[in-house]
Amino acid sequence: MMLTSQILLWAAVIAQALLIAALARQVGILHERIAPAGALTLHQKVALGEQATPMTLADMNGLPVAIGGPRAARSQLLFFASPDCPMCKSLLPIVRSAARAEASWLDIVVAGDGGKPGYVAMVKEHGLDTMPVVLSEALGRAFGVAKLPYAVLLDEKGRVASLGLINSREHLESLFEAKERGVASIQEFLARRQATHQEA
Repeated sequence: MMLTSQILLWAAVIAQALLIAALARQVGILHERIAPAGALTLHQKVALGEQATPMTLADMNGLPVAIGGPRAARSQLLFFASPDCPMCKSLLPIVRSAARAEASWLDIVVAGDGGKPGYVAMVKEHGLDTMPVVLSEALGRAFGVAKLPYAVLLDEKGRVASLGLINSREHLESLFEAKERGVASIQEFLARRQATHQEA
């Protein structure tokens, strides 16, 4: 009786191990099929490769900040945020970290168009003293910003390299990856690759 119960128990354990292995394999297959989540591009006014109209805006300290135009081997990231946007505030430490990590080739400008007191408090709360913060409704309109948080990456010649909604570190980093691959977003890159596979 004891031997029979042990045999049945071992049979159940082996069956369960085989089932777990099969499930793990299926999870691996699904993981390969799921595309990486990049920044989501919306129906924007500007297109990839378009020359952004250069403008000079005053930051909150009254200092001039050049937006767009050639930048001597440096790119520029415009991060549109608002003190009233919880997601924006949760991303500001990531933006600050990216400013340090990518300092060799990237300048970051935080942009908005609300009341100055809210942005002053946001700068103080999130330690944004080292990067310019500009308030300009015209800047947001120029890039067709409709939802926040949003970012636009301009290349060294002041052209739009990538852009999209930013909800995570991965979304922000996907803009850098998209710039390297010459696409507006990672979704566009994956769509092109899928179309190429279907044609082949």
